Order: sequence, then C-alpha cells, then structure tokens
Amino acid sequence: MAAPAKSDIKTDMKERILKTADRLFYLEGIRAVGVDMVAAEIGISKRTLYNHFPSKDALIAAYLERRFVSARPSDKPPAEQILATFDSLERRFAAKDFRGCPFVNAVAELGPSDRAVKKIAIAFKESRRLWFRDRLTELGVADAEALATQLVLLVDGSIAQDLVRDDPAMARAAKEAATVLLRNAGVDVGGDAKPVQRSKPTPK
Repeated sequence: MAAPAKSDIKTDMKERILKTADRLFYLEGIRAVGVDMVAAEIGISKRTLYNHFPSKDALIAAYLERRFVSARPSDKPPAEQILATFDSLERRFAAKDFRGCPFVNAVAELGPSDRAVKKIAIAFKESRRLWFRDRLTELGVADAEALATQLVLLVDGSIAQDLVRDDPAMARAAKEAATVLLRNAGVDVGGDAKPVQRSKPTPK
C-alpha cells in the first residue's frame, strides 16, 4: 500500500485542528480558548498549528466558515419547510451541547469592531433570511422580504429564550407565532401548503 501523500497528511492535520477548535470555541468560548489549548488537545506544537493557521484570527474565521452550512434542498412544500425549521430548533435546544448561535456568540465575544467576524456573521444571517424569502416567494406571499425578516427574528428570539430559560419549548412557541404570520399572509399551513391564489383586482 502506498504511503499517504504529504498533501493528504497536511489536509488531515488541518481538519483535526479545525475540528478541535470548532468544539472548543463553541463549548468554551472563543476568548477562553487559546491556540495553546487547541494544540495541547490535539497533541501538537503551536508551531505545527501555525503552519496551518497563521494566527488565532485565521483559526476563528475558519471555524465560522466551517459552521456556515447552507440549508439542504427539500422536496417538501415550502410552508412545511419553513415550519420544520422550528422543529429542528427544538431538537437542537434539547441537546446537551447547545450553546446558541455560534455567529451571534462570536460577535458578542469579540465585539462589533472585529470586522472579519462580523462580516461572516452578517453573511450567515442574511443567507438564512434569503432562504425564508425564497420559500415565501414560492408560496406567492406579497411582501416576502418583510415576512422573511420577521421569521428570522423568531428564530433568533427563540434561541435567546432557550439559552436563558433552558426550555426547548421556546422553539414550539416560535413555530406557533410563525404559523400565525404565515396564515395572516394568506398561506395555507394545513396539510400540503400551496402557492396562494390571488384574484386579480377589479378594474375601476
């Protein structure tokens, strides 16, 4: 069997560093975790770590980019996809390792002056809002932009409430509020949601 190529070994080590940093940054906090701790956890020297990530800032950026995962495509009706978001949140809230949104946590820890972190956080939050907007557009909602913003506020609000109360039911309450918003926008949220059939305005 041929020995692993140097590029493969380098990639494997980089992934090990990033995976370890991801866990420590999320569970312990970015400020509380130094590169020494990450290196010690893996059993490597700081120099080895710096060969892959030249600074802690670079490691933080890579950690957040790793968390920047796009929503998976789905064949389910748009309204069902939207409401399923809150079901997923409830399951996540119930996990023992849940510590909130990593992007909000990073901005809260490092402050708004850290432009690199804030840029990644804004991009992530906007990607989620646009995902809601696209589903709402599929449903024929008139002001999909505004309703998408309201839905992401429900998501972030439920996360904050769960962190304070340690109560996964906060996601259920947010889902109920989202259901009301969808109904008020003319969306059929019972059974398979279908695009809203809007009648043409009567000529005056």
